[in-house]
Amino acid sequence: MGRNPSALNPSSVSKVMVRATNWVGDAVMSLPAIRAVRERLARAELVVVARPWVAGVYGRETAIDRIISYEARGWRERIGFGLELARENFDCAILLQNAFDAAAMAWLAGIPERIGYRRDGRGWLLTRAITPPQPGEVPRHERFYYLELLRRAGLIEGFPECGAIRLEGVEAAAAAGREGLALLGLHGPFIGVSPGAAYGNAKRWLPERFAEAAARLGKELGAGVLLFGSAAERGLADAVAGGVRAAGVEARNFCGETSLAGYLEFAANCRVFLTNDSGAMHIASALGIPTVAVFGATDDTTTGPTGALARVVREHAECSPCLLRECPIDHRCMTAVTAERVVREALELLEEPAPSWTREARS
Repeated sequence: MGRNPSALNPSSVSKVMVRATNWVGDAVMSLPAIRAVRERLARAELVVVARPWVAGVYGRETAIDRIISYEARGWRERIGFGLELARENFDCAILLQNAFDAAAMAWLAGIPERIGYRRDGRGWLLTRAITPPQPGEVPRHERFYYLELLRRAGLIEGFPECGAIRLEGVEAAAAAGREGLALLGLHGPFIGVSPGAAYGNAKRWLPERFAEAAARLGKELGAGVLLFGSAAERGLADAVAGGVRAAGVEARNFCGETSLAGYLEFAANCRVFLTNDSGAMHIASALGIPTVAVFGATDDTTTGPTGALARVVREHAECSPCLLRECPIDHRCMTAVTAERVVREALELLEEPAPSWTREARS
């Protein structure tokens, strides 16, 4: 169990299960690995098992044949779900999620090849228990962590080109979002704002700064502001929307009102996006929307957005990145970031060529 075995024979796999990660940002960063699985196992049916709150990331991915929503909560439901998966007759399971739960699911399903990192005490449940990379062994960004699993398992020889992670089907998503916004009486151009962050308050830039930056951009571009997030972040977004409206710019709060797929469609119509380090950031960046992300407590070299249409804004603080959920002192890494700096970065990004599917919304 402890060794990294020889390469998997693609001809022996007709149906593969990929257990997706549980966080939206991780789901986006794992897309290069899923696409690499598709390329290597070209003739196999590729089925992604995902929690319902991340399944929307994969809806238009041509590498994926089918998505199974995994909603089980307690151990009894989880065991039942694993036994139900046995009916699928998978030949191979690739576990991008690190938890014991993912390996137990594949074992209960009787999947003969079970590939995953040896994490969370689950090595004995895996047929290919892969040693996780140590710092410095692979490039720092998390997308390479998922690709390295495939490389160490013998599925790929090296990393594919993946400088910028982009979602597929963005044109169709943008068209659907444009229609939905029009039904609500909303017509572009739009500035997207996501002021929340699920990991904790330490990742959040000040709401009044978001409001100031969004309002200044709104006036500069003749654009309205759309705010996105979870239902729990609605009050935070209301505060931002109030500041935007007080400056004379229209704002609409969609927190808790859209599914992930709906957010993706609406966000695809934004001319520029302002955000913290969050799942919303990864989606906006992967849509090819010019994205300005404010970082402080977390490390943009490992979990930052990818590609030339994304900019990370951070100011020096001796304690950053601390990776803490709550700041124990004065939140200096975030209070040092000014609205003026964010606006400047956004306007510079907008000088880059616009993706084809957003040109109508940006006109």
